Amino acid sequence: MPSPARPKAVITHERGSTSSVERAMRVLRVMSEGGGVRLTDIAAAADLDKATALRLLDVMAREGFVARDAKSKQFTLGPELTVLGAAALRRFDPRPLARPSLMRLAGVFQDSVVLSMRSGVESLCIDVEEGTYPIRANYLNVGSRRPLGVGAGSLALLAALPDDEREAALDTLCGQLERYPRITPALLRERVAQARERGCAVLLDVVVERMGGIGVAILDTEGRPVAALSIAALNERILTREPALAQALLHEATVCQVRWAEATRADRRPATTPKETH
Repeated sequence: MPSPARPKAVITHERGSTSSVERAMRVLRVMSEGGGVRLTDIAAAADLDKATALRLLDVMAREGFVARDAKSKQFTLGPELTVLGAAALRRFDPRPLARPSLMRLAGVFQDSVVLSMRSGVESLCIDVEEGTYPIRANYLNVGSRRPLGVGAGSLALLAALPDDEREAALDTLCGQLERYPRITPALLRERVAQARERGCAVLLDVVVERMGGIGVAILDTEGRPVAALSIAALNERILTREPALAQALLHEATVCQVRWAEATRADRRPATTPKETH
């Protein structure tokens, strides 16, 4: 007969494993913007003490999910994540569908064009096309993450969510906006209402001074946001061309939505089998 204490020990172990997994996921998210990252920075961004962060990184390094440079001692994402990422993108990758739109928009307006997608209550930059008049900002790097609503494409994703999901996201975001003192839940609700009325999201001079963006969501066949197209530029370059920018973005978003619907139908089409011969 097993002792009564054994089930409790198993439950405690499972809870500890879940906690470790959650911490490991936080570490990987911190590193997702690419490049080498110091242990101190990883621990601070993931809200962990250095000993815990190092222990998690050592385990992930042994399994190939992170790597550590012998000279700089900085950590980078490892080859196993490349394999997992490729497998995930075979199932869900809006980049090939949207890349022609990014190129056309950058060619016409000469500004940086960004493709973003939602990851929980964050937006993730997954592709960038620079024009001949690009701005320099760290949030334009592929892999960069920001809370939903922080940036035009991110705001477009937030505005396109169903009402209940958007309100839940706004409640969660309250604790994540400290780095952006000009952005408050009240401001986001105001800009979301404007975006839903206009069909595009505009956010100027609140994330970075004198810079801003205009963005639109790309929707799937059920009307849910799949990704967002946005143009990042100096404020005056947006204000003086806002109608033209909005029209072009809405057109390209529609093109992407049609291509997305076609790709989805192709994926769902049953494979045909050759007829039997007698």
